[in-house]
Amino acid sequence: MDIFGENVFNDAIMRERLPKATYKSLRNTIEEGLPLDPDVAEVVANSMKDWAIEKGATHFTHWFQPMTGITAEKHDSFISPTQDGRVVMEFSGKELIKGEPDASSFPSGGIRATFEARGYTAWDCTSPAFLKEDGGVLTLCIPTAFCSYTGEALDKKTPLLRSMQTLSTQALRLLRLFGNTTSTRVTSTVGAEQEYFLVDKKFFDQRMDLMLTGRTLFGAMSAKGQELEDHYFGSLKARVAAFMHDLNIDLWKLGVLAKTQHNEVAPGQFELAPIFGTTNMATDHNQIVMDTMKKVALRHDMVCLLHEKPFAGVNGSGKHNNWSMSTNDGLNLLDPGKTPHENLQFLTILCAIIKAVDDYAELLRFSAATPGNDHRLGANEAPPAIISIFLGEQLSDIFKQLQNGEVTRSLQGERLASGVITLPAFRKDSTDRNRTSPFAFTGNKFEFRMVASSQSISGPNVVLNTIFAEVFSQFADRLEKATDFDQALLELLKETATKHHRILFDGNGYSEEWVEEATKRGLPNITSTVDSARVLLRESTIKLYEKHQVLNKIELESRYEISLEQYSKQINIEALTMIDMAKHKIIPAAVKYSTELASSINAIKSASSAVDVSVQEGLLIDLCSTLVSLKTNLTTLETVTQQAASLTDAFEQAANYRDVVFKAMGTLRIDGDKLETIVDSELWPLPTYAEMLFML
Repeated sequence: MDIFGENVFNDAIMRERLPKATYKSLRNTIEEGLPLDPDVAEVVANSMKDWAIEKGATHFTHWFQPMTGITAEKHDSFISPTQDGRVVMEFSGKELIKGEPDASSFPSGGIRATFEARGYTAWDCTSPAFLKEDGGVLTLCIPTAFCSYTGEALDKKTPLLRSMQTLSTQALRLLRLFGNTTSTRVTSTVGAEQEYFLVDKKFFDQRMDLMLTGRTLFGAMSAKGQELEDHYFGSLKARVAAFMHDLNIDLWKLGVLAKTQHNEVAPGQFELAPIFGTTNMATDHNQIVMDTMKKVALRHDMVCLLHEKPFAGVNGSGKHNNWSMSTNDGLNLLDPGKTPHENLQFLTILCAIIKAVDDYAELLRFSAATPGNDHRLGANEAPPAIISIFLGEQLSDIFKQLQNGEVTRSLQGERLASGVITLPAFRKDSTDRNRTSPFAFTGNKFEFRMVASSQSISGPNVVLNTIFAEVFSQFADRLEKATDFDQALLELLKETATKHHRILFDGNGYSEEWVEEATKRGLPNITSTVDSARVLLRESTIKLYEKHQVLNKIELESRYEISLEQYSKQINIEALTMIDMAKHKIIPAAVKYSTELASSINAIKSASSAVDVSVQEGLLIDLCSTLVSLKTNLTTLETVTQQAASLTDAFEQAANYRDVVFKAMGTLRIDGDKLETIVDSELWPLPTYAEMLFML
């Protein structure tokens, strides 16, 4: 309680330090979306500077989230020169409101040419400033949006804020139809569960693939993996518990509501879950979480891996995006209540969400697309690439009733008795959970389980906010014109339930049967980032985003280019890393061992021709034949990587990396992993899976 938020310029600090009129004006801007008064910014800047200096900070930075998916910052000191050759500590409202980083050095998808450098960062006053500590040095971080000189969004925050605005506008239209005249704002809220791996730093330092790509490009499977199911929720190792303790302390100081921590399914894998916050704050906090995890791990001689699939053969990592909506006066709009069949407002919102997910499934799929996530989705550990919705028994039953045009009941959970006298009986939830569903209703929220562990949650939530706002708009347009509201509503709900029931699936999303069934239903199954990016160029997508002023055509085209460019670059880095490791690590180790085997065979034969050396000869033959195959496949990978790099069309290049280069990488890996099982462990140059996964 004493340390929570101590490094945040939060509401309590502002109320204490700002003049009442200034504080009130700033709160109106934050809560009501009113324009920011420049005079208010001047007072806030001075108070923020004084607070930061008292804490020990000497520099400030506009902390922003470019299209790299990570955060960026340029530090400036508070010092300003005086005429007598000394300095004073100053920070103006102008410096608070606007910064100017180099916009040409970040991914822009063609919006900015290299010679066009100017870009702007703009203060997001709805997310509080905070002090970030690096090596004992505190820096005042001011959350900002980032745009080009010509006004296009070059970041993750700007479209997120825009999407939150349109969601509020359209949701309020629906609420007014149900008689709500008190709520003035609707805010999407998110709790982002973060999965990650930890490895010992001494192993990480010996793995070029982990250092450069975040995942292992070679590595034979350990004799033990996760098949005993003994890691999930298991007791924490002392070293991991110490890391989690320090991580919590650092996050709590930064106002991050870190709540739950536990072992995940795979060995060496863990999870942190926060309490819900507004989507903007949750997005900022998740970026802070990922950054802090990496720094704290290093203090414990470990490295935090956020890649979606750092180890083949065991579960990868995702980020479960728990999404809901609340009004400014405290109503959770996804709370069905005890009798949801009587809650027409909830059923209307539910039907709108179902329609939106069905109508814009491909856009939602793209929002979770990364090169790393292509390894994970559908791999019997994460939802498939097919978008579907799990509602559970109670809501599925109500949805079926809606199709018939009349809703009369809500299934209720039974009381569950354990059979042990000393254990209390309790009432079961009215629905089970389905961990194989990509989009599942879980009580009073939807859990979007496809999101990649390394990515910003901004992209998925921009899509969720925007597609829901669109269908809310469609529903409001229709109901506002109705002469008989009740009759029009029932017709709308029945129509929606009838047209969009195909998106509902409560079964096993991992099964091949579901893939076949989804095909029959006409649901898209987009298995790669490359193919998913095409949805951004569709006329329907452009129309959707421009209608709600979230992204314009130029901004969408830039994101298409960036997505393909980043995919190609990532696979290219992985291919070049594999080539380097094969040439300078694996081949030398295999050659050295083959030489030792040959010398051993010759020495034994010279000592006695009667000695059987068939074991050594068999090893040598197997080793050399695999080495020849590896060299052949290495040459192939070098050739196809050079060919892919020479392509100029963004889609053609990305598709080539996916279909040709990535396939060649897989073939080369087979040989490399086989050599690991043959070569003497004393000579093998890379830490093994067993060491990395189990030696923490």
